Amino acid sequence: MSFRQAGPIDMRMDRGSDETALEMIERLDQDELANVIYEYGEERASRRIARCIKQALERGELQTTLDVRRAVVRAVGPRRIGGVDPATRTFQALRIAVNNELQQLDNLLLAAAAHVRIGGILAVISFHSLEDRKVKRALLNRSVWQRLSSKPMLASEEERAENPRSRSAKLRIARRVADSEVDEYDIDEASDSDLPPTVECER
Repeated sequence: MSFRQAGPIDMRMDRGSDETALEMIERLDQDELANVIYEYGEERASRRIARCIKQALERGELQTTLDVRRAVVRAVGPRRIGGVDPATRTFQALRIAVNNELQQLDNLLLAAAAHVRIGGILAVISFHSLEDRKVKRALLNRSVWQRLSSKPMLASEEERAENPRSRSAKLRIARRVADSEVDEYDIDEASDSDLPPTVECER
């Protein structure tokens, strides 16, 4: 799943599942691939990236994860923004799509309400905004959950220095309540905005 070194364009968490990332790229047309990269990666340059990936595929230049990264860099350039590699969002999108991760999270959040006993604690760490948005909305159900903080917990500066991957982690915690329990301590917060509107990408 990493572009730090050459590896297969697979990205499956379960090698027994049907489709690899490369097979998905081959199956989708350019517009469909761009939609995946935009929706799951929140990548505004998704159309240019999808075009470059498809062109690399047609030329037989899409053999490893490093080849995918090269295609992304051709589309958007090598500049890092905030220390984040330009291919990060695209790899996130491909991994989420291949593993159906957001549906898996939905299933987990539904199951948690049935399996966490009254008074029990649910703690969920998310690593990008799409996951965090789903967790936040699920915990807003006051008939099921009492949030124990109004904002997610973030890694400290010390932890981010020691473990850079923690920089995007958000921890939300809630207590399971009885359906009849009045939630006096929950704190409303502004709702998350939807994904940014589609913008015209350069052709």
